[in-house]
Amino acid sequence: MKDIQLFIPCFIDQLYPETGLNVVKVLEKAGCTVHYNSAQTCCGQPAFNSGYWNEAGVLAAKFMTDFDANMPIVSPSASCTGYVIHQYHKVLKDNIALLEKHETLKNSIFELSDFLVNILHIENLGATFPHKVTFHDACSALREQGIKDEPRKLLSQVKGLELIETSECETCCGFGGTFAIKNSDISAAMAEKKVLNALEAGVSYIVSTEASCLMNINGYINKHSLAIKGIHLADILAQF
Repeated sequence: MKDIQLFIPCFIDQLYPETGLNVVKVLEKAGCTVHYNSAQTCCGQPAFNSGYWNEAGVLAAKFMTDFDANMPIVSPSASCTGYVIHQYHKVLKDNIALLEKHETLKNSIFELSDFLVNILHIENLGATFPHKVTFHDACSALREQGIKDEPRKLLSQVKGLELIETSECETCCGFGGTFAIKNSDISAAMAEKKVLNALEAGVSYIVSTEASCLMNINGYINKHSLAIKGIHLADILAQF
């Protein structure tokens, strides 16, 4: 058994709690003992991206005290893990002790598929999901952490699942945090293209590792009552 800490992002905590529970199921199936600190809150990324670095620093300091730098931290969001890894040094620059701890912690935090495939060396969790799906590469996962093959390796081992690659699978879905609010028309057009490509491929689900992307995609789908759905990778892997 491997002890891990679970970090649940805001979007999953507030909008997709069932996905958070499925992450626990998946990690336990993979042989992990899951530790969850209920005192954890936002990692601070929304504040950082909006220019509120002082507020982001307060949340970063809390994150650093909520988690043990010497035990793996696993999260179903490369956006949040990528932020912690690559940006925390900017908002913690005046706290030498936390900067030193961050040097250890940034090597201990992983997105779910990355952890399963590259750390635990597990690709088959015994899941069954008899549907045609396509995969949407979230910008943070692909461009910030180089996560591309890992979720596809996991999906390829799901019984009954047919993975169909669509054109522009690496193109942004249009969410981009506050971009979707400040540029709603452009965001909607980007989500539309993503969904129409999936419909043209004849799939029933758009899979991603990022709940924020899925929120944007499902928002477009629900608005237009389309026969397709966005789903988190963890929700598929938990179907065993």
